[in-house]
Amino acid sequence: MRSIVRLFLAITIAFVFQTIAFAQAPNIGVNGYFASEKVQKGRVVQAAIVIDIPSGYHINSSRPLESFLIPTSLKVEASSGVRVGPVAYPRAALRKFKFSQKQLSVYENKVILRFNVTVPANYSGGSVGLKGHLRLQSCNDEVCFPPRNFEQNLSIDVTGANDRVKRVNGWVFGGR
Repeated sequence: MRSIVRLFLAITIAFVFQTIAFAQAPNIGVNGYFASEKVQKGRVVQAAIVIDIPSGYHINSSRPLESFLIPTSLKVEASSGVRVGPVAYPRAALRKFKFSQKQLSVYENKVILRFNVTVPANYSGGSVGLKGHLRLQSCNDEVCFPPRNFEQNLSIDVTGANDRVKRVNGWVFGGR
């Protein structure tokens, strides 16, 4: 009987701590951007997913230094015929936290994941649609939270190869 009571108490305590951890998980912002207002047929446009991490929190980098940590990863699906290049992850910071004896490879504050999108010259659609699948694990100084998945839809109009396009979102892609 005592072992059943202990087991019930252990499960209850674990549930309470898990509930507290979920309640304290950060509100992470995820948004997508293109470097131009439209994309020309036969050209490449830069795109990015921007992750806003609240102060006091971090997410694991794309290459965490501990095998038990979940890496940040972005996979991008595109309209038929459109090619998406590899994702460029930023340089991570090395930080020491209360829950780990070793330094960890993390992202903090604002994180920008960039990639190129190539639209074929014979593309017949009026716009290109992308769907980003982002997976990350956030932590504070004491605990890591369960991994989360985010989906981000992006769309950009396609214009002729000789039409002018205006650069936008210079704060993400540089001020050119």
